[in-house]
Amino acid sequence: MTEVEKKKMSTGKKAVIAIAVIIILVAGYFALNLYQVYFAPNVTENQKYLYIKTGQSYDELIFEMKKRDILNSTSSFAVAAGKMNFPTSLKPGRYRLKKGMTNRTLVNLIKAGNQEPVKLKFQNIRKKENFAAYLASNLEADSLSFISALDSSALITKYGFNRDNVYTMFIPNTYEMYWNISPVDFLDRMYKEYDKFWTAERKQKAASLNLTPAQAYTLASIVDAEALFDKEMPIIAGLYLNRLNKGILLQADPTVIFANNDFTVKRVTGKLLQVQSPYNTYKYAGLPPGPIMMPSINAIDAVLNRNQNNYIYMCAKEDFSGYHNFAETKAEHEINAKKYREALNKKNIFR
Repeated sequence: MTEVEKKKMSTGKKAVIAIAVIIILVAGYFALNLYQVYFAPNVTENQKYLYIKTGQSYDELIFEMKKRDILNSTSSFAVAAGKMNFPTSLKPGRYRLKKGMTNRTLVNLIKAGNQEPVKLKFQNIRKKENFAAYLASNLEADSLSFISALDSSALITKYGFNRDNVYTMFIPNTYEMYWNISPVDFLDRMYKEYDKFWTAERKQKAASLNLTPAQAYTLASIVDAEALFDKEMPIIAGLYLNRLNKGILLQADPTVIFANNDFTVKRVTGKLLQVQSPYNTYKYAGLPPGPIMMPSINAIDAVLNRNQNNYIYMCAKEDFSGYHNFAETKAEHEINAKKYREALNKKNIFR
């Protein structure tokens, strides 16, 4: 082999090596780019959840993600999103973020709509407005939307309720549902839970007391407001049922407080008793038109399984233990009430 041939071979080898190096570098560049776009950790630990609102556009979502510092690289996410047809596949919801999630994982999570449900736990909420505010703080819809649904006669009558007693549809418990559930779908879900709770046995127990489920719930709200301890609930329920059956005014202080819309009151006085409201059971006979709070399941069952007693009167104990003195006669009650009034006076509690 001549020197010229050797030089040509050497040059050819160098060219092959150079081309191979270039191919490796280009392949490495594309592999690295592919990794960074699809497989590199990109989600930060700054937020626990990503919320995608109903009707939110892709550009609005990108802006929100930047604002909340959710991604290390928004540009790489945008590339992955475009390649995976994400801008046209947004699904509203609440999505759990994990530090180090890749763009590919996040996009697939949202495209599949695999959102994490919200846990709602409610009990002892006084008014529909409070309930609507609680729901709005945990779900996408605002409080006005929930109030509008709760006050919509056309909507709630299909469940068999009216604007006064619709609150009795909500059985206090812990529920899981998606963040973007609409107010109408929320009511549908709650009615299913209501229907599940009011078994044939519970309905039969209510009927045996001459109560509808809504009336039993309303009475339970008064019992729950009166009782600090669950073990007193069946006794108090029995007492109020005695008054109802005898046609005696319930004269339940919590209903007066509700009617006056002043929940700071510790002592119901004569002035408060004058309020003109169907919720004032010192003036109006029978049960009020709706519940005064969202009672516990224990309170509802305490009504359905009330203690059979002959009590007509009760008064908080003068030791402020939270328990009550019960009485069958007016004379007995006056003694108990006098002791409690004197205890209040000693503590300078006059309202």
